[in-house]
Amino acid sequence: MDIFALNNSAAQTILKYAAASEESGRLHPQIISLIEQERWFKLYLPKEFGGIDIELPSILRLLESIAMTDGSTGWTVTLCSGASWFAGFLEENLRNHIFHSANTCVTGSGAVGGTAVLVPEGYLISGSWKYSSGAMHATHFTANCYIKNSDGSAVRDEQGEEIVRSFIFDRAEVNTTPTWSYMGMVATGSHGFEVNNLIVPANRSFQINSDLKMQTNAGNYPFLQLAETTLAVNFSGMALHFLEVAELHVLNSNNLKRFSEHHAAIIKETFANQKQLLVDARNKFFQIADKSWSDLQNNTLEESVLNEVSLVSRTLAHVSRRVTDNLYPYCGLDAAKKTTLLNRIWRDMHTASQHSLLTFET
Repeated sequence: MDIFALNNSAAQTILKYAAASEESGRLHPQIISLIEQERWFKLYLPKEFGGIDIELPSILRLLESIAMTDGSTGWTVTLCSGASWFAGFLEENLRNHIFHSANTCVTGSGAVGGTAVLVPEGYLISGSWKYSSGAMHATHFTANCYIKNSDGSAVRDEQGEEIVRSFIFDRAEVNTTPTWSYMGMVATGSHGFEVNNLIVPANRSFQINSDLKMQTNAGNYPFLQLAETTLAVNFSGMALHFLEVAELHVLNSNNLKRFSEHHAAIIKETFANQKQLLVDARNKFFQIADKSWSDLQNNTLEESVLNEVSLVSRTLAHVSRRVTDNLYPYCGLDAAKKTTLLNRIWRDMHTASQHSLLTFET
């Protein structure tokens, strides 16, 4: 199975502090230090903004490998680095102000949870957003708002639809709200945030997939498929991790001798079959995702290919969860013990599976 591997030092740091991260409900300072050192929160930014030279196919493989090491770390890096991609749509002065800092970490919500009223100074914004992964570490927050006229009426586009724009806020301008109390992805600290009667200048607003104001490592790849692909590799990463740990736990000779030859053979066959399902789904996913990136570079990216990207992303996410579930019953009570690695991976997988973007397979 072709898997992009983290360097050993980075992997060991994440593994060493993952349990402590879960206990504190936020990524351990040593993991945050590693992320800043490796510039993972700036995966989509060029070197001049503290990023690295890496293209989308490599980003997907890196994100998968981080998630394979720890689900919460992978998810936080995915969501916060993804928000750095928005830099490409910001005006130069604002972009420079936000992203030149070494510790910049942007999080946010894709939900439309607020209103932005047009005022002479720019926008008057109020709203609340329930979940923002990495909120405990974020220096900035992004959010979507309906645009309103000063009389409260909706601003509409040429088709009569209400206009939604994205905004970026400094941490000092938002209040975080303790909304994250779920069984998995505990260390993401995906708490909510709110703003009340906040006036921001017009340049704090941006539109995703508008004309790029700065080249990014993902170019102007369509946002929907960017979100789908980067989330999908988190699922495959966690499934690979579960497989790795479960194989060591279940398929060793001391454990298998508890079963009859017939049942031991069933367990071995199930592991082999489930691993192959995951291999096939990953191979198909990366084949289509890589093609879409190549097509974008050649200005030949078509809607049909984007539809395939969406399909293979959802398929990979669902296959990853099913593989984990199909192997879970063979893992014994250790898989149900909340302090074990197997249990943490299982909880992370099933919490992540509630993300609405990949709910449906087709």
